[in-house]
Amino acid sequence: MADRVHPVPAPPSRRPDQPPADATETTPLHPSFNRPLSPPRGTYIIQVPKDQVLRVPPPDRARRYKKLAARPARRRLLRRACCCSCAALLLLLLLAAASAGAAYLVFRPRAPTFSVASLSIRGLDGALSSSALSPELDAAVRADNGANRKVGVDYRGGGSVTVSYAGQRLAAGPWPAFRQAPRNATVFAAAMRGRGVRLSEEQARRLAAERAAGAVPLAVEARVPVRLRFGKVLRTWTVDVKARCDVAVDRLDGDAAAVSRGCRVRVRPLWWWWW
Repeated sequence: MADRVHPVPAPPSRRPDQPPADATETTPLHPSFNRPLSPPRGTYIIQVPKDQVLRVPPPDRARRYKKLAARPARRRLLRRACCCSCAALLLLLLLAAASAGAAYLVFRPRAPTFSVASLSIRGLDGALSSSALSPELDAAVRADNGANRKVGVDYRGGGSVTVSYAGQRLAAGPWPAFRQAPRNATVFAAAMRGRGVRLSEEQARRLAAERAAGAVPLAVEARVPVRLRFGKVLRTWTVDVKARCDVAVDRLDGDAAAVSRGCRVRVRPLWWWWW
């Protein structure tokens, strides 16, 4: 801190031969005292020391000082808790990955395969007319779990099966719930019903031509909730398995022979490394 000080006005001048007022006859004067004093020029800067910082806060600031001093410790505790939580979560993820890897190496799970053995079709005779159709289809579906030696498959309820032609859905029905043991193949009947189905003129003409040729392409699609069983105790969570089988039938009424053109099975990305 600096204060600005203005110069003091010069004292009145005196003659050189006039002695000072406080001089006496017994006190000799130095020759330099007889010279006139020159007035000071400019300004002076006075340095004032800063206030000292008190080690102990005053009573009126003690509570605020205590509150501010406790903040760093609280932040350290929160940071430590966050680090411990992240480390625990990472450890759990590593343990889960290690367990899944060990289960894969021991059980070697594989996806079951599906195929359509036969189809019984009713209600598609009037496909060439413009009236609405109510087709009924009964499909014999084969689910094969022969690739798994130690893994069983539980087909949960709530699945569905649909049959479509050229992107137009014809009928739909439920997928039955059952349990499949390792190295087992199960054939079951899936009943599908449709109502108010209308084909476009282009689809009707194409269907008539393919019916005359004896090869009508149909798509059988299924969405099934599935759980895997490892032994008698360990089970996985439920995932949706989607399957699509392309078949060709020789007729549109009665029991038709279905020629499979391939089936594809899709599962969630988390299960791709297994299946």
